[in-house]
Amino acid sequence: MHDVKAILFDTFGTVTDWRTSVAAEMTVWADARGISGDWLAFADDWRSRYHPSMDRVRRGELPWTILDVLHRASLEAMLPEYGISGLNDAELDHLTKIWHRLHPWPDSVAGLTRLKRHYIIGPMSNGNVALLVNMAKHSGLPWDMVFGSEISRHFKPDPEVYLGACTMLGLKPGQVMMAAAHNYDLKAAQALGLKTAFFARPSEYGPKQTKDIAPTGDWTVVARDIEDLATQMGA
Repeated sequence: MHDVKAILFDTFGTVTDWRTSVAAEMTVWADARGISGDWLAFADDWRSRYHPSMDRVRRGELPWTILDVLHRASLEAMLPEYGISGLNDAELDHLTKIWHRLHPWPDSVAGLTRLKRHYIIGPMSNGNVALLVNMAKHSGLPWDMVFGSEISRHFKPDPEVYLGACTMLGLKPGQVMMAAAHNYDLKAAQALGLKTAFFARPSEYGPKQTKDIAPTGDWTVVARDIEDLATQMGA
């Protein structure tokens, strides 16, 4: 691990708590308008459309499309199912950008701040640059660099995402560590020669979560959270 110069992080679910963040903001928004609903279920529903929407881009059913646009399309399809209609463009834009305002897990900012003293750190995310920059400003995430999806014009786990980030940093894959709470992400990175770090977020999908509650591969580091990762990496 002495060769590692950069640690790049998955963001949704790994660094930020998308489920309770989306549900909390939707609750405030809906209460102000006298709308009732199960907003945790709403968050789960919205997230369930995430990978299928990106797969449409991968299959060529859609041209290259950033995540903000995919999130907006999913939102517009969902809202009638929750009894919400008649929103103007500004309202739809505000709700879409809930994903720009996600809150970090309790260990994220402190752990990243420690790692930043010794390593280049940044998100390697399917989010677009504006989304990731706004999220960082909102949550105090101390990134050195933001690898948004439009840089490679691919979504994970496409190899162009991982290798493109390495190239931009002027580093070999073995000098870069991918950190994530999702085993599929690490499997893709490992196959390309990147180092890997896993830490579980067992409440990412709520109390009934069954996936990614433990490592399923031979990852370089297995930690409790980002603070523990920093400790294991000597930061």
